[in-house]
Amino acid sequence: MQHFKMYINGNWVESKKKEHIDVKNPSNGSVFASIPRATQEDVEDAVNAARTAFRSEKWRSIKPHERGDILFAIADKIKADRDELARLESMDVGKPLSQAYADVDAAIRYFRFYGGAADKVMGDTIPIEDGLLDYVVREPLGVTAHIVPWNYPLQIISRSVAAAIAMGNTVVVKSAEDTPMTAMRLTEFFDALDLPAGVFNHITGFGYEAGAALSAHPLINHVTFTGSVGTGIEVGKAAMENVVPSTLELGGKSPNIVFSDCDLEKTVEGVVRAIVQNAGQTCSAGARLLIEESFKNVFLQKVIEKFEGLTVGAGLDDKDLGPILNEKQYNHVLSLIEQAKKEASVVAGGNPITVKGCEDGLYVQPTIIDEVSRDSKLAQEEIFGPVLTVFTFVGESEALDLANSTDYGLVTGIWTQDISRAHYLASRIDSGQVFINNYGAGGGVQMPFGGYKKSGIGREKGWIALYNYTQIKNVAVKYN
Repeated sequence: MQHFKMYINGNWVESKKKEHIDVKNPSNGSVFASIPRATQEDVEDAVNAARTAFRSEKWRSIKPHERGDILFAIADKIKADRDELARLESMDVGKPLSQAYADVDAAIRYFRFYGGAADKVMGDTIPIEDGLLDYVVREPLGVTAHIVPWNYPLQIISRSVAAAIAMGNTVVVKSAEDTPMTAMRLTEFFDALDLPAGVFNHITGFGYEAGAALSAHPLINHVTFTGSVGTGIEVGKAAMENVVPSTLELGGKSPNIVFSDCDLEKTVEGVVRAIVQNAGQTCSAGARLLIEESFKNVFLQKVIEKFEGLTVGAGLDDKDLGPILNEKQYNHVLSLIEQAKKEASVVAGGNPITVKGCEDGLYVQPTIIDEVSRDSKLAQEEIFGPVLTVFTFVGESEALDLANSTDYGLVTGIWTQDISRAHYLASRIDSGQVFINNYGAGGGVQMPFGGYKKSGIGREKGWIALYNYTQIKNVAVKYN
């Protein structure tokens, strides 16, 4: 077992109180590392270090293309350490190793994408009148806070930190206490670069302590948070107390809408992959299956057969599904499955699993629940496990009504060969992303990601995310 330290102002440090948090491998329940439990004083140190670095002439003098070079260098380090990072992500989160490799590759692409963008964000000139030159520039905000969830730690750190640094900000990362390992490795990469102390800081600890102190700190200029709606509301309130912006990605209850004219095999594959990836512990998981009523029996039977053939096991064994992350989430998933057994029909799975050699791991069968009431908790709230709820519709109007019937609006899949129907639905669905005859599009780093309604505020990924980390200044020059 290895003990790690936090990284503040270019130094590896313990928490002020010298308290630690154990890190478990959810595949087998073993403790394999420990991290500092940061206090409010530790957060204070990290934010002050970032603030000092942001105001330093050394950081200000680094040219935009040189910031891009920093991000390219991190991408190269991630690529060189690809195997170890994938192994750490798989051990830490419990996700299948092949999925962890995909996360590492996405992280490389984020740093390369934003590295290439660093010197390409332009201002504007505005025609006012003769003798007046008016121009607009985008300037960095200052110190940005990045509060990272436990399900995709490497990807989510990469997509926001790379964009923030590209625009000239300094950052404080708070990694999830359950899954800090790839954040630690990424921190080592930043430490190896010749950066001004305080440009990149990494604190560890509980969300209700370190995360809350970070989001409420008066010297933070922007907060990026991914997590639950309840916590996101508190983060947003804390940011607004200091009148600073926040980008909040808060989850979903995303539908796959399946019409009878779809490509059967490809649609089944897409629907199953959308819910079982990372054992369903994905904010954008396709958790609701909406099937055209006349096609239900044929399609659902195919999905059931696919579910029954899925394998479950330790992350490093690279089965189709790994474990649920922790006991709290495991009990939550099982309690909702038990509710389903009373009020709906469980047609596949529905039970916990014991994996040989990993008896202390937290495993659940991939589960399908049919005959769910649209107003049920099962239909309205995130289960955040490998659980698919099934509904039927007749016609486009009912499909649209069902798709929009939750408080979320993150992702939607539409499966049909009728392109007019697909575009019609896409234009009316309350969803930040709509995929037609696919789901996820390979997780493209270029595509803006975020949600309608309670799925969040703002967008991450793509070019538009760069604007999260800038503020606009207008300058008017009068000349003769």
